[in-house]
Amino acid sequence: MEKLKFNIHINASKEKVWKTLWDHETYKKWSSVFSEGSSMESDWKINGRTLFVDGKGNGMISTIAELKENEFLSFKHLGFIKDGIEDYESEEIKKWSGIFENYTLKPSGNNTELFIEMDMNDEYKDFFLNTWPLALNKIKELSEQ
Repeated sequence: MEKLKFNIHINASKEKVWKTLWDHETYKKWSSVFSEGSSMESDWKINGRTLFVDGKGNGMISTIAELKENEFLSFKHLGFIKDGIEDYESEEIKKWSGIFENYTLKPSGNNTELFIEMDMNDEYKDFFLNTWPLALNKIKELSEQ
């Protein structure tokens, strides 16, 4: 498994970038580059339940592994949800189960450096290499408004 790394400099405070990342409305805007209609539902608890779903309700079942508000958030992906059915056992989910997706915000003066690290298998590597830069540019645009 390879770790993909991305980063972007944003002309906004880390609090503003954090809000852009996780506010329901702005999340839907920047995550639409991955899948139109994307949304996130979370109880915001360590080892709790977080769902990343597309416009049809299909997506990833995850948990928060670590949370330091305005600084660091680590998701651990656990399973899929498709057509309302949760899957933790199929061969497809075994490619994703246990991987981490980390968001780090570091202040740089009055600005913020956003770092993304994501464990990745070869099958989805090209998709994320092409899509994360688009998402980061959208996060930057929304944060700087």
